[in-house]
Order: sequence, then C-alpha cells, then structure tokens
Amino acid sequence: MDRATLVATILAPLSTHAVEISSLPAAVEWVQIRSDIAGDISAEWLRNYFSGKLLYSLRSARSGGEFRGTQAERSKRLLAASRYYDLIEFEADSDLSSELLELIPARKRLISWRGPAQAASRLKSLFEETAVPAHSYCMISNAATTSDGLQPLLLLNELQRRDLTAFSEGPCGLWSRLLAPYLGAPFLFGQVNDNGRLGGELSVHQFVADYGFPALRPVRKVFGMVGNRIFQSPSPRLHNAAYRALNYPALFLPFHVESFQEFWRELVESPAFCRLGIPIGGFVMVSPHKEAALAVAAHASEMARKAGATNVMVCRNSLWEAHTTDPESISAIPRDGTLKAAVIGCGGAGRAVAAALQQAGVEVTLVNRGRERGVYASGLLGLPFMLLSEFLGRNYNLLVNATPVGKNNDCLPFDVDSLNRNTTVVDLAYGAKPTPLVAAVVARGGTAIDGFDVLLTQVRKQFQILSGKKMPDEIGREMVLNGNPGRCGSEEGHLHGDTLHAMEAC
Repeated sequence: MDRATLVATILAPLSTHAVEISSLPAAVEWVQIRSDIAGDISAEWLRNYFSGKLLYSLRSARSGGEFRGTQAERSKRLLAASRYYDLIEFEADSDLSSELLELIPARKRLISWRGPAQAASRLKSLFEETAVPAHSYCMISNAATTSDGLQPLLLLNELQRRDLTAFSEGPCGLWSRLLAPYLGAPFLFGQVNDNGRLGGELSVHQFVADYGFPALRPVRKVFGMVGNRIFQSPSPRLHNAAYRALNYPALFLPFHVESFQEFWRELVESPAFCRLGIPIGGFVMVSPHKEAALAVAAHASEMARKAGATNVMVCRNSLWEAHTTDPESISAIPRDGTLKAAVIGCGGAGRAVAAALQQAGVEVTLVNRGRERGVYASGLLGLPFMLLSEFLGRNYNLLVNATPVGKNNDCLPFDVDSLNRNTTVVDLAYGAKPTPLVAAVVARGGTAIDGFDVLLTQVRKQFQILSGKKMPDEIGREMVLNGNPGRCGSEEGHLHGDTLHAMEAC
C-alpha cells in the first residue's frame, strides 16, 4: 500500500451549501457523518457536494458518542442509512444481531470496537470474537499513557491485514494514529477543521500539510517532539517537509507525554517498539521534560550540561546523546562586552540562552517570576538573579523573553515602557501572529526578533543533529503558513522598527 485512505469526519450539522465539504483537500476519499452529533443527513444531498464515498456512524454513548436511544431505534436508523450510504459503522458489542447482518450486506459493514487500552494479545482476541464478514474493521483504544499506543500497532504488525485499522485515541495516542497507515491500516480519520487540535484530534488538512498524507513514503526511522503542549507546534510540518524534499525515509511524530519516566521506560527502552521495524532515532524535547531527558542521556554536550537541560536527544550506536539548540535563539545577536542582557525565564531554554551569552562575555542577569527556579538557575550558572516583580528594562540593552507568556496573545511578560529605545528584544514565544511583546516593542520604534525566526533557526539545527543532513533552504516561514515551500511577498528576516512581520503577510 502506497496511499492511506483519508476520511473526513463531520461532527456538526452542515451549512446550507455544505461549504465544510467543498473546502476539503482533494485527497479526501471518504466523508464520515457522525449522525449522533450532526443528525441524519441525506446521502443524496451530500453527493451534490462530494464525489467520494460516504460512511454513516451513529456512535453510542458507550462508545464515546451521543446516541442514547433504544437498540430498536438504532437498528432502524442504521438500516435506513444502508440504502444510500456506502458503508455503515457497526459497533461490535451491540450491532451484530442476525437481523442487521441479514439486511445489510458485508460489503457495506465497518465493524468497530472501542474500549480501554489493552495488550495486543487481548486486542487480537477481541478482534477474532467480532470479525464477522465485513468491508473493514476498526480497533480503537483509549490511550491513558503514551506507550498505550504501541499495542494496536503491534496488533497491525502481527495480523498483517489490509482491512484492519487500529490505533489509540486521545492526546497520548495521536502518534499511533499517524503511524498506523505505515503498518497497513487502510483508513486515516481526521476532523474537518482544527477545533480538536488541543485534544489530540487533527484535521485532514493537517494530515496533508504536516505529514504528507495520503502518500506513504518509505519510513525506516521515527523522530518526534516530546512534551505536553505540542499540538500547535509547526515542527512536524517543517521536519516532514524536509524529509520529503530530501527523500529521507523518516517520519516526525508528536508524542504527548505526561510522565517522562513512563514514556522512556515503556516506549523508548521497550523492545516492543523495535518489533515494529521502525526504530526511534531521536526527539526534540520541550517543556516540561528537558531536565528529565538530560538525566537519562549517556552523553551530553557541554552546553546541555551547563544549562542542566536538553532539547534534542539523538540515538547513536544505541546510546542516547543530549544536546541543546536553545543558544541558537541569540545566534544573530552581536555579543561583546558592551552588552547588558536580561533573560526572563529560568527554565531549560532560558538557562541555555543565559549560558551562551555568559560564554560570549556578555553581562547577564536572570529574571524569573518565582524565586525557587530562579535561585536554582543562579546557582547552576553563577549568575545574578532577580524577581520579575523587581525588574526594570531600562537597565539592559538586550532582553530575551524565555517564557511562554504571549504565545497565545494573552499578555505582556513585563512593562514594555520600562525599556530603552535601543534595547533589542528577542521573544522565544511565537504564535499565529506577532506576540504582544513583539508588537509593543515595534510600535515604540524598537528592535525585536520574532519568535518564529528563532524557531526556524532552532529547527534547522535540530534537523541537522537528528538526521545528519541540512534542512533545505526553501523550508521556512511559508511552509508553516500555507504548507508550501517557496518565497512569499514579504521578505524573511527579523522585525526592525516599523516593519512588522505579520504572520498572515503571505
């Protein structure tokens, strides 16, 4: 199989002219109507707007849906839909009655099972118990931990069927949904819009732009991002686009991790992942796991050791190495003895930036909202520390915001009016638009380095460490904005004076 079958799931009533469907990527072959939420929609009407195939689902409450009617009502609606829809979802624990099986032919049945995380052996038994003749089958478990996603993939790997889709749902299981097509799962289910992204539900648009679906390129190694606030990151789009451009057989996945110890023990060090035949090559580490990751590394770079944190882990010769690209955040800043810098935020990124500035001979002061982490960073680096409540920007000509404040366009990390006109501000936070800090600095006529420029600099370095290759130059800001490489109308670079680099400029 060299293509996955993209399925767009409708989770709300459609607009009058079904613009939600007409705006779908051309690669979408199926539309799934969740009739328990969107209501029963005429298949004949849908075909006016969609030329592909239609899947009817009436998800019950016991399977995480909204239908709470009687079984008789349920059977009546499934039977009515089967006259016009191409495929009808049967729930394995309720819909396999002889009546429905007699009236709905096997070619129109999708048999699904949903439940808690199970070992692959148990999933196999459940599948064998419910595998009546059908067009296709789905085994979907709820992932409570990141390693839960391994089990349905091990099932796919063992059975080697081309009519079985198996993965784990939920933030911790999203990575398994994305990897499943490479192990034979025919269907890849995605939402019509991005409303579920924070909960680990991606849209079909993201499947295409971030992961290159429906094409299934050869994948011989997995890389990924590890953290618990990762689903809005553009890193998967950038890394995967570079793999495609270089014809490099790898896939970059999002690993939502609550417990780093569990993730490392049960997934990274587990022999089970090796059984899939796609070894893990490395990770980009984000908050809050940068310190815990450093502790498990066999080797660490000098800067990672000094900062007490890592944001890149790579496996070489079966040993894990820890690196940090956070110092790249200030790579464009001339560093000399005339600079007085303040680094706001004493997490792993802030400590690495402060260490790089310190190494270059810059006078550095650490600033943090809380005292405990600030004192820890101060002792680790031998740098002075002050509380954010005591901070005055006018005393510095370089300021680095290493906190997430402003990433969601929420607020400013400090009073911008306290800055001198000649202060250069580097904001590590980024979002769909310039952060409030960047916008405020530029509005005052100051100089700001946008968080997206910082991100791209770091991603390029991370890509080189992980793959050993240079990321193509055309992979940049436009790739994040519209999924296509190449230049756009505005010039890439830093924000200077009144030339605000609005994210929607392209």
